[in-house]
Amino acid sequence: MKISLHLLLFCIPVLGFSQENEIKLKKEIEASVTFSFHSNGIAPIPAFSLDKPAVAATASVKKGRFSWDPALFYSLEMKPWFIDNWFHYRIVARPKIELVAGANLSTFCSGFEINGEEVLKAERYFAFSLTGTYLFSPLSSLSLEYWSDNGQEPGSLTGHFSALTYNRSDIPLGKSVLLSCNVILFYINYNGDNDGLFISPTLSLSVRNLPAALFLQATQGIVSNIEPWPGFKWNLGVSYSL
Repeated sequence: MKISLHLLLFCIPVLGFSQENEIKLKKEIEASVTFSFHSNGIAPIPAFSLDKPAVAATASVKKGRFSWDPALFYSLEMKPWFIDNWFHYRIVARPKIELVAGANLSTFCSGFEINGEEVLKAERYFAFSLTGTYLFSPLSSLSLEYWSDNGQEPGSLTGHFSALTYNRSDIPLGKSVLLSCNVILFYINYNGDNDGLFISPTLSLSVRNLPAALFLQATQGIVSNIEPWPGFKWNLGVSYSL
């Protein structure tokens, strides 16, 4: 029943914009890479947060309707935190609306001590997702996303994630400075009493024609049964794109 509700809430607004013409997708390969530093490694699902400084590298390789979007997240001690391998396919590509399906093979790493020595534990996850996006303009959009997350190891988390995201990029602040904002309202429903409604805004400052940005990210629990209460978390970071 909960899965049906997630998918119903996702599909209603997507199907409402299904009459627009398809847009032409580029056939050549497009690639990009972004490196970032995070003062506090936080994650949408609190149980997956690192809660200490981290570095990350994310990439995207696109051709036509397909894309591969891997990501590597490490602590400053260069111990792995997250390894993602998202594969995406654009089911619908219209001037105002997109519908994208995805599958992810990921690994979450955490450490614990045995006889005074730290042991690194790796858990494998498989997820699939659907994301519908309505574009108000090339710089403004509203997205509705659902994904099912499935832990492959005994005792690992399994559940559902739904998110409503508003994104607005390149707001001019004077002649050279640009502000981008991203606000996510998301609900998680995972086994082991990991349920809750959260809000997570991100503000990013950049200088026109420079590939670097400074960003501030925050996450605040609204309603949750997670113990201890996840409360408020924030992260300051810098990114550089190629």
